[in-house]
Amino acid sequence: MTIRNWFKFFLNAMWIGGLITGVLGSIILWDKNFASYYAAGQWGAVIAAFIVLVGFGLIISVIAQMGFFAYLTIHQMGVNIFKSLTLWNWVQLLIIAFVIFDLIVFRFKPSEGTTSQIWLHIVALVLLIGASIIVAIIKANKTKKQILISALFFMIAITTIEWVAALKVQSSDADVWLLIVLVPLLAVNAYQLLALPKYNAKSDEDRKKLEARRKARKEAAALKTK
Repeated sequence: MTIRNWFKFFLNAMWIGGLITGVLGSIILWDKNFASYYAAGQWGAVIAAFIVLVGFGLIISVIAQMGFFAYLTIHQMGVNIFKSLTLWNWVQLLIIAFVIFDLIVFRFKPSEGTTSQIWLHIVALVLLIGASIIVAIIKANKTKKQILISALFFMIAITTIEWVAALKVQSSDADVWLLIVLVPLLAVNAYQLLALPKYNAKSDEDRKKLEARRKARKEAAALKTK
């Protein structure tokens, strides 16, 4: 990918994370952080709180992008180590199963949660798996069927690794932040996974155009010397 296309890719992912976090966070935290400011007509405070959420979303986007490029490296290493995409896919499925098991048993700890917490965790888990399956199917249909498992691995396993920091937060409203962090992570990761081929193709086109211009300049220079 060329620097110019990578920069576009980076900025688009940033704004997706920032805006989704700002909007979703404003809705979820309305009663706690926004309602009193709104009722008092303190629009500056409302805007400031929204900007803080957008800034938090930008950080989430950066984390998601770091995870994506780390995954690209891991995927290539996995294929090279196991010498077969089929075998690597089975390993990825095993890791996906372990990640989901770890989420349910150790991260969510259903035996220790209240009813509302358990339902929130169920919603988060369904959202994670459901969105991942949809994105993986779209990715496979747009590229190759063999990429389905790898896309599913990225959307579930890598997103969970990026998400796990939020799962460790210990506060009265920690559960609320689970969704505020998860949704932009899923959105940014889905964008990266689905948009990357377009930017790679655009980069190839840019390289061809650049090479054509260089060739034309060389031919023009050669004609002048004759």
